Amino acid sequence: MRGNVIDLAVAVVIGAAFTNVVNSVVKGIINPLVGAFGTKDLNKYSSCLKAPCETNAAGEVVTGIPIMWGTVLSAVLTFVITAAVVYFLMVMPMAKYLARRARHQAAKEQVQEVMEVSELEVLKEIRDALVAQRGGPGPTTP
Repeated sequence: MRGNVIDLAVAVVIGAAFTNVVNSVVKGIINPLVGAFGTKDLNKYSSCLKAPCETNAAGEVVTGIPIMWGTVLSAVLTFVITAAVVYFLMVMPMAKYLARRARHQAAKEQVQEVMEVSELEVLKEIRDALVAQRGGPGPTTP
């Protein structure tokens, strides 16, 4: 159980550090690429739900109800990139490793079964030879 707790702790720490990397990629690469079609920052994309949105000098909304869909889009892109990297760099290689390990284990078990059968046959032959040397009746195997 201690090993699982340590593995989980390591995963949390690496996940937190990885989040910073993904956020940097989204802010430094993805947002400017998307910004090539509009503003340079996804967080600035918004719509106004009620009346035209007016802001004061401090940037606070005075009238209207803003919907900040650019922030949501940025978070979704961050999630998709994180999920893709985790899948392709961690999940897929681990699945391939476990499949290869299972095939190896199945082959090893099959070899052991063949060896057990052949050992059993050899023992039967030895028994039959000993019985024949003594001159007794033949084996009574079903």
